[in-house]
Amino acid sequence: MNKITCIRVLADINQIKECKEKIRVNAAAFSDLARVIELAGNTVRLKILYLLEEEGELCPCDLSDILEMSVPAISQHLRKLKDGNIIQAKRVGQTIFYSLTDDHLKILKPFFRHIHHQRATEKTMSA
Repeated sequence: MNKITCIRVLADINQIKECKEKIRVNAAAFSDLARVIELAGNTVRLKILYLLEEEGELCPCDLSDILEMSVPAISQHLRKLKDGNIIQAKRVGQTIFYSLTDDHLKILKPFFRHIHHQRATEKTMSA
């Protein structure tokens, strides 16, 4: 394996200190973002999050029909997302509706914009 070496002539000590401080003060935010990205990194969970962002709220049966998966399988994914505080649940009678939490919607919106952009680009290219 090749050893990677640094060939800089002069280190900017102030820049290094400032960057270390930025990392230190944002440590909790990095951990939170990494957790959200890790949970959203599963294709099914990402689809669920996308649908909740698009529709506002959905119940497990709706998600089961849309994603053509069993309700127990959908419920497992919803539980992981809820345990991670990415989604919230609201009971209306016998039905539980899920929606994105506001904090995590802000984090995930750029990913969903990317999906919309890709779809628009594909439509333009096929026209």
